[in-house]
Amino acid sequence: MYKVFVNDALIILTSSLKKENNFPTYNFKDIVVDKIIQQLQNKEALGLTLYSSNLEKDWKKFTSFMTVIPAAGGLVLNSKKEILFIYRNNVWDLPKGWIEKNEAIETAAIREVEEECGIFDLTITKKLLTTYHIYFHKGIKLKKTHWFLMTSNYDKELIPQLEEGITKVCFKNVFKTDEALKNTYANIKLVYDTYKEG
Repeated sequence: MYKVFVNDALIILTSSLKKENNFPTYNFKDIVVDKIIQQLQNKEALGLTLYSSNLEKDWKKFTSFMTVIPAAGGLVLNSKKEILFIYRNNVWDLPKGWIEKNEAIETAAIREVEEECGIFDLTITKKLLTTYHIYFHKGIKLKKTHWFLMTSNYDKELIPQLEEGITKVCFKNVFKTDEALKNTYANIKLVYDTYKEG
């Protein structure tokens, strides 16, 4: 199964016939990809399910309509199990960024967290998941972000990467994390839920 966000709307591409939500279901072979993306961008639906009889083949076809941008980031815990957040464009987010050419995914994830937050001593604990979201900039782009659970005992001042539009960086306890998740992106909630599920 693949979950792709268009803003907060969701496209689920699945080979399962089990109905797991109230979204309308279409057969992948019957749809026009850019048309359904447009519908979701225009908020004509909260989401839709696309049934596929050959998931990998249809995923390849789906992604052929857009430029895939590989990215990596982290959900970072400190010694108190607080979560590292960044604040950009009036939204709480987790640090992430583009993978550079010939760069290993894990290296990119650590580099981006360091650059965006001014934090060091990061250790990757495990891979959490990969998220997908569509945005529009000189055509349709699909950002494919590899997320890792990380830890750090770094206790010096955190410095937001202002040139990337990040205005705040801080660790949040459970209560403040719940507040931040009310003002974040749908795929960030998915990263957090995956972390909570262990």
